[in-house]
Amino acid sequence: MSSTETVAPQNVETAALAAVLAPAARPPRPSAWSASMTFGWRAMLKIKHVPEQLFDVTAFPLMMTLMFTYLFGGALAGSPTAYLQFLLPGIMVTSVVMITMYTGVEVNKDIGKGVFDRFRTLPIWRPSTMVGYLLGDLLRYTIASLVILAIGLVLGFRPPGGVAGVAGGILLLLAFSFAFSWLWTMFGLLMRSEKSVMGVSMLVLMPLTFLSNVYVDPSTMPGWLQVFVNASPITHLVSAVRSLMAGTPDTGEVTWVLVSSAVLIAVFGTLTMRLYNRK
Repeated sequence: MSSTETVAPQNVETAALAAVLAPAARPPRPSAWSASMTFGWRAMLKIKHVPEQLFDVTAFPLMMTLMFTYLFGGALAGSPTAYLQFLLPGIMVTSVVMITMYTGVEVNKDIGKGVFDRFRTLPIWRPSTMVGYLLGDLLRYTIASLVILAIGLVLGFRPPGGVAGVAGGILLLLAFSFAFSWLWTMFGLLMRSEKSVMGVSMLVLMPLTFLSNVYVDPSTMPGWLQVFVNASPITHLVSAVRSLMAGTPDTGEVTWVLVSSAVLIAVFGTLTMRLYNRK
């Protein structure tokens, strides 16, 4: 083979490589919304590939609704159906707020796998990774709410507020749960293992959800306990959701929930991102 024939292929390869590596206009940087939605879609794909993740938003709410309706209904309200009118908004709040802790668990698992090390190298809006987790979890919260509503309607729940009242109550619950989840993202970054995240979460959630107005009227409790129960954020949230579903919105309670949600995002969202940037 002549030297000319040998050089020619080399020149062709060099030209092809130069064309690939030649400087060109970079693709535009994704917007904050686009990046957040992408990570939200990633969270939903994880559910698609591991459908067992939906167990806590289907079987758990179903079990909670049936168990408390028939366990306490006859004793507290005379019949399960009568008690259900009082219980269902509260049990919906309890079930959704309880599963917010899984946001922190998933964050902790991804940190352990080294996924966040790769995310930080991307030219994206830094908070989009965390916001994406929460947007994906909003789907899980919505599923849990609809499962509880469906079983409630089958059992005899009839909200006086109609479709608008129920929709307003669920949307308010989703807004608070989105804000509350920032607390668990912070713990997901702080704790060393997912078991630690779950342990701390349950330590916080159990008193908040059970020492509230979910199951009984606080006026039936001892005075010293009423002070704690009436100050609980879960009590305010349940009162707001109940009022919306009853068709008599309590402006004070609804405003309290919206303001507290904004404070949760401002405080724990800021702390989460500081930890994320230093992790």
